[in-house]
Amino acid sequence: MRHKSILFVLLVFAIGVTASVALGASPHFKKGGTPKCTISGSGTNNTSTTCTGTIAGLGGGDVTINVTVTGFAVYQCQNGGGNTAPGQNRVQVGPSTTPTNIDSGAIKNGNLTFTTNPALLSAANTVSGSAAGCPNANWTGVNPQLTVTSIELKIAQNGVFYDCTVSDPNGLSGTVSFPASC
Repeated sequence: MRHKSILFVLLVFAIGVTASVALGASPHFKKGGTPKCTISGSGTNNTSTTCTGTIAGLGGGDVTINVTVTGFAVYQCQNGGGNTAPGQNRVQVGPSTTPTNIDSGAIKNGNLTFTTNPALLSAANTVSGSAAGCPNANWTGVNPQLTVTSIELKIAQNGVFYDCTVSDPNGLSGTVSFPASC
């Protein structure tokens, strides 16, 4: 009987510790650690977006960060003779989501400084003349110039605790800052 009592006390203790870790977690960004994303390659047919930040108040468990980028490409119109003229239409590109999985072992005293895997967005090398806004179907859209218009950052540990989107229909470039909460 004494063995069962000790086992019961240990079981209750283990459940209590697990519950306190789960309930004690209150993730937030440290001062100066709110997320920032850097866009590289704007104006080409490929872009790369990498995000960084510092989180405090994490509990146990792995952290998953998804970066989703969306944009548009503008093409030049090329006729059969190789002559080019500006296109007229924005061709939507994306969304493209890139996950970053961070093992719980990287969390130190509830703190984590992260850098995401690059979120890549690519425009097709060519599109139909009608998609690019060319004069007629004999033209082809070439030489895409890609612009990122939206970045969504979703961070989860035992459920999503941060999901925020920064967007500008005319384009984002350089370093983009996110608010501490959304």
